[in-house]
Amino acid sequence: MREYWQEISALTMRWVRRLSREKFSMLFTLVQPMLFWLIFFGNLFQRAADAQVTQAPNYISFLAAGVVVMTVLNNGLAGGVDLLFDKENGFLERLMSTPIHRSSVILSRFIFVMTITSLQVLVILGVAFLFGVQPATGLPGIAVILLIGMLFGVGLTAISMAMAFSVKSHGDFFSVLGFLSLPMIFLSSALVPLAAMPGWMGFLARFNPMTWAIDAVRPLILSSWTEALPHVGMVLIVMAIFDAICLYGGAKAFRRAMG
Repeated sequence: MREYWQEISALTMRWVRRLSREKFSMLFTLVQPMLFWLIFFGNLFQRAADAQVTQAPNYISFLAAGVVVMTVLNNGLAGGVDLLFDKENGFLERLMSTPIHRSSVILSRFIFVMTITSLQVLVILGVAFLFGVQPATGLPGIAVILLIGMLFGVGLTAISMAMAFSVKSHGDFFSVLGFLSLPMIFLSSALVPLAAMPGWMGFLARFNPMTWAIDAVRPLILSSWTEALPHVGMVLIVMAIFDAICLYGGAKAFRRAMG
């Protein structure tokens, strides 16, 4: 068991070192969600958003939960890209031929992606705080937001790694990535509440796990524990089902690729 965790630690540090060598990419990864969505998009639609519809003090307050979950979505769906590049250049095959547990490669990637995502979420909440958005549920609420983000991110990363093991090239990977991410964002309550959507979009959005995550995070930021707890309880059930399905599919793709 000790050797297993040493393998996971070493592989996780490999991802960290790779990211540290790509300083521009690291900076863009941190800045992009809060700069383009929270600041630009939030201020652009600040006056256009109806406070009675969003039921928030202002649009940035409403948008904060959406940006948090969108960050988890984008990071999770991109989580398998480095494994894909390792597969394309032959490193993954050489790594798998060494006497290590194959699952350590997967688990190290989960740990890395979830750590980076959690740091980004904290940065986003910090920037939102500068705009007057203070989580109503305090530090415990922030901890629950991180938990929800991690649960959602596990399933997304599993999808991403399944794609990495299944597609033939990174071009195919990014095509599928774009096809998945945009519909999930627009068919969710990230940008507008479900009540403000056309009927057919609101109906589809209710089947989107991203909507459940946002609707649990939003009251943690805007309301109170009394309003948030029912949503948190429901999202834990939804995410357990979502993660189980995604992990099962990811495991099958991994066994097929390595078999």
